[in-house]
This record gives sequence, C-alpha cells and structure tokens, in this order.
Amino acid sequence: MQRVGSNRTVSSDPCRSAPEAPLSDLARNPVRPYDPSLVEAVRVNTPATLRRAATLPARRSVKKDWQAAWLCRAVSLIDLTTLSGDDTEARVRRLCAKALQPVRPDLLEAIGMDGLTVGAVCVYHEMIPAAVNALGNRLPVAAVATGFPAGLSPFHLRLREIEESVAAGAKEIDIVISRRLALAGRWEEMHDEIRQMREACGPAHMKAILATGELGSLRTVAKASTVAMMAGADFIKTSTGKEGVNATLPVSLVMMRAIRDWERATGFKVGYKPAGGISKAKDAVSYLALLKEELGDRWLRPDLFRFGASSLLGDIERQLEHHVTGRYSAAHRHALA
Repeated sequence: MQRVGSNRTVSSDPCRSAPEAPLSDLARNPVRPYDPSLVEAVRVNTPATLRRAATLPARRSVKKDWQAAWLCRAVSLIDLTTLSGDDTEARVRRLCAKALQPVRPDLLEAIGMDGLTVGAVCVYHEMIPAAVNALGNRLPVAAVATGFPAGLSPFHLRLREIEESVAAGAKEIDIVISRRLALAGRWEEMHDEIRQMREACGPAHMKAILATGELGSLRTVAKASTVAMMAGADFIKTSTGKEGVNATLPVSLVMMRAIRDWERATGFKVGYKPAGGISKAKDAVSYLALLKEELGDRWLRPDLFRFGASSLLGDIERQLEHHVTGRYSAAHRHALA
C-alpha cells in the first residue's frame, strides 16, 4: 500500500498552480467501520523511504522571488501554537495579534502580500476563551485535548474535554491516540476510541496526533494513519511536540502516502500536519515540496495542511526581511508575542 515511486518535477512557485477551490468544496472524511484488511495490506519499503527523504532537501532548493513565495505560503499554513504551563491570557492575546499580522507590514507591502495571516491559533483548553475573544471569526482556534500530550487520562474524561473545548469555541480539536494500542497492534480498539472522539468533536474538525516518534517503525506509523482515517480523522498529525523525536521527512512521506492511498480508495481528502522540530524556513520549504510532489497543489491550502510550530514563523520573517533588504536582522526583531 505504501510505495516509493518516481520523482516528479516541482514548480518553484507554490502559488502558480491550478485555480484554488473554495474551502467548502471538501466533503468531510466520514467514519467507516473497522476493516482489518486495509490495515493488513499496509506495506512500507523503509530503505527506499529513508533514501528518498534524505535526498529531498538538496533537490528542492528555491531562491529569490520563488523562495519568498514559498515562505509566504508556509506562513499561511502555520498553526501558531503556545502550549506551556505558564501560558496566560495576555500571552495568548499577543499571540493572536501576531497570528493576524504574522509578518511586519512593511515587508508584506514590499512583496505584495498584504493581508497574510497564519492558518489558526492552537492553545490549551483553558486559553480558548482568550483566543476566541482576540480572533473573533477571523481565524479558527484549535485546542489540544484528550489528556494531551500523553493521552492517558480516563477515557470518559478525554471525551468530556473534547466536548467542553468545542462548547468553549474551538473549531478544531487536536486529539492524541492511545499509543499502547498501536504498539500492541490492537487496531480495532484504537479505531473505536478515535471514532468516539470524532463523534464528540461534532462540527469541529479533528486532528489525530499519532506521536510517531513513539510508534517504533514506519510500518506502524502507516497502519496508525490508516486506522485514524478509517475512524473519521479530518487530519493526521505527527506529534505533540513533546516527544523526543517529532516530525521528520521519512515519517511525513509515509503519512502522505497513506493519505494518497486513502483518497484513491475512498474519494475523501484528509489533511496532514507535521508538528514539533520544524523551526527553520528551509525545512518548511522541504516539507512543502514533498507535499506538492506526493499529494498535489490542492493540499497547499490551510484546510488540508498545517505546520504545528511557534519558532518557525520568526525564522521565516527573518528570511523575508533578507529578501527585501539584503540584510539579516536579529531574531529579537521578530518576536512572536
């Protein structure tokens, strides 16, 4: 099911593609009954996957105006995130202001990108009201739930947390799977848990966090991706950002291939979110190039792709300033909040 195929040429400009469809054109991925044959059919060629991922950064380098275009697209796909124990309402309000004006206005004016925003703001449950009040209807608020990051709280409390976050105004819910079920191969139990989480989300879109750094093998990652999509996940996401190993290109390749196979089998598109460890602008370009090669231009939209990041935005802003002025500025000139 997971195959490494021939490389396709990637356009230098992610904005130069077929006309983009409106957000409403996507039918939501439905919950499907557990089908063990789909899980058993998953195969991953690990050496080929690692080889392909290792060569991508060198093969997909873009410069000058093309680089600026890719970086602006990356900004629009960021879930600007704060998930710290010392979060306050004031910090969240500042983060929301940054989300609405992620790059200095003079830089955006110079490159003709006025009105650029990030994709969403992601916070803990307690910070949802502050984020909703600061953003209004201009950007969605995403909330982590289900005992994030470990996902080991009692199951009925995990479901209740989802329901309360949706009631508080979150439009997107990032849930964590039970890693022990994936590691033990208890796929039907995992499907049942994720299905109930999806039902608890109601109208809010659900991102299923696989915590890929704790799943042991790429084949287990591929199987967990398939089960999550079978259970109705709107997005599959690599990591909480709290694991020792978070998003990587090999894992992303495997998860994107699972998404591609799922669309071919069912006709439904599922989003992808790499999270944790993506802090450099050049890394963001590598992920977008891989996304464009594997899934196509339609996934270069915030309804099908997000970066889970905080420090990434600062480095992108520095690169855009260098593009406009020819000089690199100090990081403190581009504070997040």
